Amino acid sequence: MKNILKHEGFIGSVSFSAEDEVFFGRLEGVEDLVTFEGSTVEELKFAFKEAVEDYMSICKEVGKSPFKSFKGSFNVRVQPKIHQKAFFKATEMGVSLNQLVEKALDSFLFNVEEIEKQE
Repeated sequence: MKNILKHEGFIGSVSFSAEDEVFFGRLEGVEDLVTFEGSTVEELKFAFKEAVEDYMSICKEVGKSPFKSFKGSFNVRVQPKIHQKAFFKATEMGVSLNQLVEKALDSFLFNVEEIEKQE
């Protein structure tokens, strides 16, 4: 089950508050805190799209990119056995561990995108 909404390249995470009886969410992958909420699924979807449109408009007005910038580096923790296997495979292939992980992620993401196109 995916608790996300998509619009104009933005992703919104979605949660439900039983106490307040409201759906709420926030835009992911942006530098600012942008939230939205609704009492029904329809209200939530409308509020999400409105939040995206408003945020894009504000970013355009102030001349900033709406999306978070990424450095291209992050830490990944894996089981020691996987680390060892990846190290040996990278060595066999004559590439660095970083290059192996980048190729693996690229391949995985390509395959996921192909599957999503078929859905």
